[in-house]
Amino acid sequence: MPYINVRGVEHYYEWVKKPANSLVKPVMVFIHGWAGSARYWQSIANALSEQFDCLLYDLRGFGRSRGQPTIVQASESVAESESPQEQSKAIKQLTYELEEYADDLAALLDVLHIQRVYIHAHSMGASVATLFFNRYPQRVERGILTCSGVFEYDEKAFTAFHKFGGYVVKFRPKWLGKIPFVDRFFMARFLHSPIPNAERQAFLEDFLQADYDAALGTIFTSVSKAQAELMPQEFAKLTVPTLMISGEYDKIIPAQMGRQAAALSDKVEFVVIPNTAHFPMLEDASTYLQRVQEFLQIKIPVDC
Repeated sequence: MPYINVRGVEHYYEWVKKPANSLVKPVMVFIHGWAGSARYWQSIANALSEQFDCLLYDLRGFGRSRGQPTIVQASESVAESESPQEQSKAIKQLTYELEEYADDLAALLDVLHIQRVYIHAHSMGASVATLFFNRYPQRVERGILTCSGVFEYDEKAFTAFHKFGGYVVKFRPKWLGKIPFVDRFFMARFLHSPIPNAERQAFLEDFLQADYDAALGTIFTSVSKAQAELMPQEFAKLTVPTLMISGEYDKIIPAQMGRQAAALSDKVEFVVIPNTAHFPMLEDASTYLQRVQEFLQIKIPVDC
């Protein structure tokens, strides 16, 4: 499996490409959500690979990426121009703030020598992408944010969420994935329409394998008073043309939250996919791809 060192941490990545008759295609980067991995973007990346070279990677601490820094030789560093002292400083400063994950992406693009990209992101990954849009606008052509939005701070609700989330992250026995039908119960809250069994099982596996510190750390940073205050400002100052997609019955990030976020900027187009919840790209791929096609003004093969 291909791995690349990003700011001292081994990250899993892969390309989904198709021959382009010698033409250089633009790059589209896919970012997954909390406790997931790039695996659930595979089908959408395949559908878009006629028009884009699709780059999929697992966020630090999730999927197949490591959660902790490793000591590497200078030649293996993300940015070859950095001194060992600068590399060491960057590693020590890594946190689970979403801004750090945006900087991880910038470092990943640097080592791959990619200057400008399209970005396709989901859930927590969409928050990371929004921060990336505003920190590195010169590197983004267009963005697609799926199941994202703004929320109001509620101290009681957030405290309860953090307590429950901490319990869920702490008690994840590996044998859980071997229990018949447990993947259905695990995914029930995230779905309105069915998805393939293999996709459900993959989600459960990713959750069980997520690094403890990363999983817990991002719960506290992504659902927080600071984030509730920050994200409306981030959406309001977007300069990157952006499509925001919500699932009609999403219980995790309700469509109304997406609608409110989109209303903060004239750069954002907002659509709702009917009869879907938190994974509209899997629950109704054809409608999802149609909306993406319209936004990007491209043609996607019918058999995808």
